[in-house]
Amino acid sequence: MSDQERKQPPEPRNDGGEDGGGNNRPPVRISRNIFSWIIIFGLALILVFMLNQSMNKPREISWNQLEVHLGNGDVEIAVLKTDAIEGKLKPGRAASNNGVENDRYRCLFIGLQEQSVEVLAMIDKARGDHPLEIEFEQSNYLLTNILLSMIPWLLLFGIIYFFLFRQLRQTGAGAGMLGNFGRSRHKISTKEHTNITFADVAGIEEAKEEVYEIVEFLRNPKRFQRLGGRIPRGVLLVGDPGCGKTLLAKAIAGEADVPFFSISGSDFVEMFVGVGASRVRDLFRQAKENSPCIIFLDEIDAVGRRRGVGYSGGGHDEREQTLNAILVEMDGFESNDQVIVIAATNRADVLDPALVRPGRFDRQVYVPLPDVKGRFEILRVHAKKVKILQPVDPKIKRLARATPMFSGADLAALINESALLATLAGKDAVDLEDLEEARDKVRWGRAKRSRVVDEKDRVLTAYHEAGHALVQSVLPDTDPVHKVSIIPRGPYGGATFSLPEQERMAVNRKYAEAMLRVACAGRIAEELMGKDVNSGASGDIRQATNLARSMVTQWGMSDALGFVFYGEEQSQWSEFGISNKDFSEKTAERIDEEVRRIIEEAFTDAKRILGQNQDKLESLGQALLRYETLDGEEVRKIMAGETLDRPTVADLIAAEQERRDVPAARPVSKPDEHDAGGALPSPA
Repeated sequence: MSDQERKQPPEPRNDGGEDGGGNNRPPVRISRNIFSWIIIFGLALILVFMLNQSMNKPREISWNQLEVHLGNGDVEIAVLKTDAIEGKLKPGRAASNNGVENDRYRCLFIGLQEQSVEVLAMIDKARGDHPLEIEFEQSNYLLTNILLSMIPWLLLFGIIYFFLFRQLRQTGAGAGMLGNFGRSRHKISTKEHTNITFADVAGIEEAKEEVYEIVEFLRNPKRFQRLGGRIPRGVLLVGDPGCGKTLLAKAIAGEADVPFFSISGSDFVEMFVGVGASRVRDLFRQAKENSPCIIFLDEIDAVGRRRGVGYSGGGHDEREQTLNAILVEMDGFESNDQVIVIAATNRADVLDPALVRPGRFDRQVYVPLPDVKGRFEILRVHAKKVKILQPVDPKIKRLARATPMFSGADLAALINESALLATLAGKDAVDLEDLEEARDKVRWGRAKRSRVVDEKDRVLTAYHEAGHALVQSVLPDTDPVHKVSIIPRGPYGGATFSLPEQERMAVNRKYAEAMLRVACAGRIAEELMGKDVNSGASGDIRQATNLARSMVTQWGMSDALGFVFYGEEQSQWSEFGISNKDFSEKTAERIDEEVRRIIEEAFTDAKRILGQNQDKLESLGQALLRYETLDGEEVRKIMAGETLDRPTVADLIAAEQERRDVPAARPVSKPDEHDAGGALPSPA
């Protein structure tokens, strides 16, 4: 069945939440926006009405004051209401009210309706001969004031009801202002958005073959169900950082052309207890509604650590509740759910056993660091995005050999850095020099050519690196020298680079002993030729100590301690800094003595080699002081007694300065008829 004939997966559905969407279209929010504008407009009207009422509010006066106004002929209108007499004074006769003229008045008169005849007689007597307009009005002024005072509170409770209680009721406490915490924060993407297939994943062929059956199941599940087989419900991708675990998961979804739900383990945990479990349930619910699909849980060790470990354990721990929800949801999968859970971690040793048992994460796929062939394929994939000088493959092959233990992410950064370096240098394409400089920058940092180094430290550094290069060239069990440099790079004052001739899958004893002698040679050369030492050998001391201790405790390469493992196992308490040793203190002393003996033996042998080749050590040191960087071929020439005749950077700068100070005399030629404007040819 072709890809065109396969049934397209259903469009993912968005069940709410900005972060945990189901489809690719943004949710429609026009109704809520209209309601918000209506609320704002209503509040503005109420505010204007209340301000108007407060500004035009009648001035409260007593009956005596009203009687005076009536006698003076100041009253123009008198309105008899149920509980008061209101009216308007004649223009220009308003009394001052706190400095503001107010021609409206109000005289409270309780029970006026029952005494209307008496009140009319009192008004008629008080006004004398002055004309007065009298009106009668049935008014519920008190009720109106009560209603006006209640409107703001009613509006406030309406807003709270709409945004909180109504939303919580409709979604079962799963959404709204507070319920949004329980929404899954996953990202969903389809093949059109990721556009990643197995063709974009290189260097991990075995891992691709192992997960290809998942692609076949998502494409044609009936093929596996015909014989009663069950596809693994979960696949755990294990490997070092940057090896391509996330890229492989995306490629599975791209090959199967199904939705891809991705979320990090840390996105489940919040400050509110129970939020992680709610997000897990929401994620799996949406995934089942959009099946067939893939759920990708990145860095699952953030929530999947072994339960019952540490000082914050217990049933109410947020992380454990999240893990329990994941276990329950994966157990609830039916055989026809067509939802595959893929998780990635680089700490598979700390995961809970219930998470990796059969029926949940049935299969663990190891994604290793690429070998030389894998690095070549990865570099070819990334090299298609940049412009490299032809021929490309020889440069990529050389770079693949020179990048042992580089992950896929490191190689991608290497190609990108080489393009940046070539751009800054004004080149039209990336050459081998840019690729090698980018490799050194990614692994050891940028070269600090402008750093001012004391001449004595510079001499010690030159002999230090010359000692490494000499011993590495003499011993047959080491990798060939690729480059030696005394230019500061990162935290290092210099470096000696090697180029492995073949991929090293295991460390043999002769190679380990040879590398110990190479590590000791730097300090010995400083003391032998520079008559002093400095702290630049700290990295070599640490490397030699770790290598010797691994030989004794892990690899069984010590005759005194035998074929016994003395390394510290990863126990349940080791992550809290508590170390449980499986051997006695007396054995620990023997381990320390054996490590010291191996290093001292390597130190003595390296000192013998340098003493026998002191003239070559001097030549290498002087060449490094002159040129600062030597490649492997130049090191071999110096070891063979040859001399280098290439100019140094200082020689090139001096020659250029001399050429500018004394310009070469050139004849003045007449402008040719083809020259534009009689321009002279540029000097060579």
